Amino acid sequence: MGRRVVVIVLDGLGAGNAPDAADFGDQDANTLANTARAVGGLRAPNLQALGLGNAEEIEGLPPAESPKASHGLMVELSAAKATLTGHWEMMGLVLEDPLPTYPEGFPEDVLERFENETGRGILGNRPASGTQIIEELGPEQEKTGAWIIYTSADSVFQIAANTSVIPLDELYEACQKAHEMLIGEGEIMVERVIARPFHGEPGSYERENENRHDYGITPPSETYLDRIKNAGYETMAVGKIRDIFDGRGITEHLPAPPDDSAKVDAILGALGRVESGLIFANLVDFDAKYGHRRDPEGMAKNIECFDDRLTELLDALTAEDLAIITADHGNDPTFKGTDHTRERVPLLIVGGGEPHSLGIRESFSDVGASVAAWLGVDQGGLPGRSVAQGAGDPHTR
Repeated sequence: MGRRVVVIVLDGLGAGNAPDAADFGDQDANTLANTARAVGGLRAPNLQALGLGNAEEIEGLPPAESPKASHGLMVELSAAKATLTGHWEMMGLVLEDPLPTYPEGFPEDVLERFENETGRGILGNRPASGTQIIEELGPEQEKTGAWIIYTSADSVFQIAANTSVIPLDELYEACQKAHEMLIGEGEIMVERVIARPFHGEPGSYERENENRHDYGITPPSETYLDRIKNAGYETMAVGKIRDIFDGRGITEHLPAPPDDSAKVDAILGALGRVESGLIFANLVDFDAKYGHRRDPEGMAKNIECFDDRLTELLDALTAEDLAIITADHGNDPTFKGTDHTRERVPLLIVGGGEPHSLGIRESFSDVGASVAAWLGVDQGGLPGRSVAQGAGDPHTR
């Protein structure tokens, strides 16, 4: 068995104090610290032992005397606070110009064309929390059969459908048509089209997160995923990673299980199968179930649930493995609104030398650079500085 790297993205679990937070209207947002404060302190002894409290002041997680992981924070260079841009930057692709957003909804000509191509009307067309707009407009969708269209602070075109009213296959077909309209015809109008199926009755609708599907932009240039794959390594995607990169640079995909604990099971399964290469996983519940819904108690519980599984993950590593735990943006559940927040993100690295402080990294691309360095893959001019080249036992934990 050769060298492996596991990158786990805790989606939306930011650590505050981005230098440009005020430019995004997000001054004082801090997902980890504010969540901890809201619940009277976090219980996450395994993350505390790795050094999460050494990287950021978090109630309930005091600094470890001898952290078991290298620990620090990363600042995003890309001009956004979105899932796609955060993950792309991790893999060496920095977007200096933000993609279009639609705070007033989508243009009428876009909606008219979508109606004509799908044969259904449109409800909504505004920025909204997915759960809220489904509860609000779900009964009308049942009566009219119209699509529920909404967006957010991200560059996304989201299509919600009650699968008892509109079949899942028809929803996917509509998303493919929207993708062609908004992404595939030259001018890029959104970064992703997202299928948002749900079911249930008024007052008790439930989103079918396992059937969510993202139709995104293909990365326009080479990423670390491409370089690692082209070097002959496996690049296994867990959760929505494949959708974020539109399949580019991915050798195998494990579909998104229904919750983050099941995704941890998928990561453990991947560690049992991948002999050398990268396992790249996204745990989306922090963001989708708790951040956007402004639920600090749920966010804290999910942090604690991940912490409970962390020992299993670390025990599954070998002396030739590197584990990187980070986030792609913030989503402070105590903050105004329902959107992502511009924050720095935590960076914990198990392996790669004696644990030490990583300080504040200048770009998320240090993740990809570290993966490439650990696997012996040339950077090929991509940005980022590896933090995985320390001396000593490569499996220090």
